[in-house]
Order: sequence, then C-alpha cells, then structure tokens
Amino acid sequence: MFEAVGGDVLTVPASGSTLRRAGGEWRDIGSPGFLAKPLLEDEQAGMRTWLLKAEPGATAALHDHPEIEQVYVLEGTFSDGIATYGPGDFIVRAPGAPHLTACEHGSLTLVMYTRDWRAA
Repeated sequence: MFEAVGGDVLTVPASGSTLRRAGGEWRDIGSPGFLAKPLLEDEQAGMRTWLLKAEPGATAALHDHPEIEQVYVLEGTFSDGIATYGPGDFIVRAPGAPHLTACEHGSLTLVMYTRDWRAA
C-alpha cells in the first residue's frame, strides 16, 4: 500500500505524542523533479504524511492512489489537469481518482494519504 521512503520517519505512537524535529533530507521518490520529506509513515494505521517539493517544470503523468489523498499547498502552484492551486488551497481526492501533476514554477505541499476506511 505504501511506498515507504525510509529513514527518520515517525509512526503513530501507542500513547502520548511523538516528535520529529526540523531538518532531515529531501529524498528521491522515483518521479523526476519530485522530492519528499516523509514525516509519518505507518502502514498499520494506514497513514502517510509527507512534505512534497516539486521542482520547476516537474510533471507526473496521469495516475491515482488507492488511499484518500489530502493536499495542502504551502508555496508555489501546481495543476492537476482540473485546476491550478496555490498557497492555502486544500484538495481532497477519493481513492482511485485519476489526476496528473504539473508544476511550472515549483511547489511545496503537505500531502497526507489515509487508508479508505469505508472500503473495509
């Protein structure tokens, strides 16, 4: 379900809170022009949260995700073939919703993937 990037990444704690301090390296996710800073990856909980950086000119072909995808735009703009989004925009996609990604000038987004609990 998840394409774990590895390293200093949190999982959901059994109780209380856990913290990942600022820093860490951007990691290649296998799509040219896109880099991720994984914050949380927990397959058991069905959750993944990344900072996603798209370099100017980065594009990703039409694709979908099996999870619910939530995207909050922090900087820059990107298009998904439906609309163009900028800072403060929040997008939620249903599992399996096809979309592309094109970042003419680059962007920084907070992306959260959550297992579709309705399918269970």
